[in-house]
Amino acid sequence: MKLDGVVRRIELYGAFVDLGLERDGLIHISQLSDQRVDRVSDVVKEGDTVEVWVTQVDPKQGRIALTMVKPPDVDWRELNDSQSHVGQVVRIERYGVFVDIGAERPGLLHSREMGGRFFRHPSEIFSLGDEVAVRILSIDRRKKRIDLTMENFADTVIDEEEESLPSQFEVAYRRAQKSKPAREKKQRPSQHQPKRHRRTDQDEILDRTLQQHRG
Repeated sequence: MKLDGVVRRIELYGAFVDLGLERDGLIHISQLSDQRVDRVSDVVKEGDTVEVWVTQVDPKQGRIALTMVKPPDVDWRELNDSQSHVGQVVRIERYGVFVDIGAERPGLLHSREMGGRFFRHPSEIFSLGDEVAVRILSIDRRKKRIDLTMENFADTVIDEEEESLPSQFEVAYRRAQKSKPAREKKQRPSQHQPKRHRRTDQDEILDRTLQQHRG
């Protein structure tokens, strides 16, 4: 539960906040920030209005534990394989990008899960702050690790011919074959044609190919 309160008292171990209830809530020093805090007074002072979240209530002891660290939008217990999310790229590494999907930690979208596109570095495809539709591949709750894939990537079948694009030499060779005179195309070598003549035709095509490739 999200509440607003006023810092009533500061101690070495935390700050007491007036929530308008019978008892004040306590923000422990470890819950003042997601960074290390050495002194409570470095973060809050008496009279400050603060935004807090309730983490625990003990009715018997009359204690209310608070935090100023915004909780994740998605609880770990709510995460499951195959869930779809729209997240934001928060870090880029050579092996992939980390995407914040609202959980306690960002998930890893590995390079091999980026839709089968060719690139030298993920920064050629993504920039910090980009929104990306992803799906959860697996979750390691002990290590709090989330592995992601691009949405619909696992369901996309990539044609083998599209995966193996022709090289520049192959493109040039095909162009050279198309540029042969029509009469040469019609005169297909017969089985009885001397091998020397057939090699000559192949040599001519190869010469034209190399010339186009150099150009």
